[in-house]
Amino acid sequence: MSRPSTNAPRTVSHDLPVGPELEKFMAGGWAATPLPGDIRLPVAGLTAARRAKLSARFPGERLIVPAGELKVRSNDCDYRFRPHSAYAWLTGLTGEEQAGHVLVLEPDGPHGHEAVLHIRPRSPRGAGSAEFYRDRRYGEFWVGRRPDLAEAERMTGIRCVHLDAQDRLPQGRDAATDAELAAALSELRLVKDAWEVEQLQLAVDHTTAGFEDVVRALPRALAHPRGERWIEGVFALRARAEGNGTGYETIAAAGAHACVLHWIRNDGRLNPDDLLLLDAGVETDTLYTADITRTLPLSGRFSPVQRQVYELVLAAQEAGIAALKPGASFRDFHRAGMRVIAEGLAEWGVLKSAEGDLHRRYTLCSSGHMLGLDVHDCARARAETYLDGVLEEGQVLTVEPGLYLQPDDETLPAELRGIGVRIEDDLVITADGARLLSGALPRTPDAIEAWMGELTER
Repeated sequence: MSRPSTNAPRTVSHDLPVGPELEKFMAGGWAATPLPGDIRLPVAGLTAARRAKLSARFPGERLIVPAGELKVRSNDCDYRFRPHSAYAWLTGLTGEEQAGHVLVLEPDGPHGHEAVLHIRPRSPRGAGSAEFYRDRRYGEFWVGRRPDLAEAERMTGIRCVHLDAQDRLPQGRDAATDAELAAALSELRLVKDAWEVEQLQLAVDHTTAGFEDVVRALPRALAHPRGERWIEGVFALRARAEGNGTGYETIAAAGAHACVLHWIRNDGRLNPDDLLLLDAGVETDTLYTADITRTLPLSGRFSPVQRQVYELVLAAQEAGIAALKPGASFRDFHRAGMRVIAEGLAEWGVLKSAEGDLHRRYTLCSSGHMLGLDVHDCARARAETYLDGVLEEGQVLTVEPGLYLQPDDETLPAELRGIGVRIEDDLVITADGARLLSGALPRTPDAIEAWMGELTER
């Protein structure tokens, strides 16, 4: 795997040249500033076991897991960097300074591997080095301090070498291009260890606080011409204050926008007569994300028809949650929820029969997915181990049935058109069923109305 040329200039620099006097002046007079205290990552012991599991799957083969590269957003401005989930899972390193770094598992005997991290260490200071104050992309004075090689080794327990020590990284299976390696990395992450479940619970707890912030902010959001965006901003503040940010683009969909599954424009006005579908999750500093959806009456009270739709979706979710247990097919919870939806639509007269799959016109997608470092976690896993597999204790997933009754759908009674409802919660599979991680947020219509009333009265 050859490294991309990330150091190449992207634009003409407008900086003045550095004269010899300034270069000499900048080279000296800097105090030693080692990272203080015990800098070993709390997860370092777990990552060693994770690498051992990966090693056992590919004996004798060199494995390459890149963190990823910086990507230009506009001209000379990069997007905020987040390392690839597999890299973070194997190393415990989650910061923006990981851009361009690569984990290599070098064969060490017939069955084992030695982990080697190829990193860009802290910018050196002294004669002949200008990176620390001149390089806008990697220089310490521009983007902050990186660990040096010794510090990185203490943090991770992995041998570290300078990324520029050789022109080309050794060849091997590359997780960025090798489907078998990518699948293995997804499959190894399907079952979460106790530390990962703790991180996911933390993400859920912060997300719960973000939903409370949104409800408190509804009066101001309702008054703003782009109230959806106000909602998005309120949640983003909580996500950045408590974690790394949002785990995915927030969906703040009011009225008929809720019928668009991935509505992230969030540029609409809020109408007190409508529902707000809020699908949002905080990502922790360790990069684990929650994924929760609530559909809220903007007036604080559900209308009769809104309550009718909401209660059918809630009944579908309850049926899906009841189907969760070790050994159950992964698809069982979706099937259980969709049976409830189809029967409800038939009772309403929208469908002539609950049989068949015509209900999918109004549900559109599946009812849940694995959750972890990615919001749609472990997506590269083979179907037989995930979608067509069975649930195992320690897996974390969402259950999120929805009804999306399009505003122009003439198969629907006029009073149902333009209503979108999704209810999504995060659960961990236990020995005898599933535990609701997001139970602190109300789900029933009565509880939601009481909760909203309490928060907006404060």
